Amino acid sequence: MNKAVILQTFPRLSLYSDENFRGRVRVLRGNLGIRNLDGRFDVESLRFFSTSFNATLVLFSRRNFQGAFRVFRGNRSIADLDDIIAGNDANSLISSNVRLTLAQIREIRRTGRLPSGFRRI
Repeated sequence: MNKAVILQTFPRLSLYSDENFRGRVRVLRGNLGIRNLDGRFDVESLRFFSTSFNATLVLFSRRNFQGAFRVFRGNRSIADLDDIIAGNDANSLISSNVRLTLAQIREIRRTGRLPSGFRRI
C-alpha cells in the first residue's frame, strides 16, 4: 500500500532581497524556521500569506531564534525589515500555519528546537 503524500502549500513566505518587495524573490511553503536570514537569503522585505487566521510569523532580532522577538498573526506584508524588532533588524524567523503561543515561542528561543513538523533552514 502506498502512502499518500501531502503537499503543504500554506503558509507561503515570499522573501525579497530588496526593500519594498523588489529584487530577487524566493518563495518558501509550509511550517519552517530560518536560522540565519542574512547568511542564507539576504532578506530586506517579505510577504506572509495563509488561509488560516491562526497563522503565525515570528521575527527574532538574533540568529538561531534568539534575542527579542515580534509576533504577527494572519497575513502580513513587511516592506522593510530594518529596525522592526525594538530597533533591531530581523535575523531569524518562524513561519507557521498554526497558532504558536508566546509560551511555545519562548521555548523555541530557549532551546533552539522547532516543534514537530517544522523544517529548519
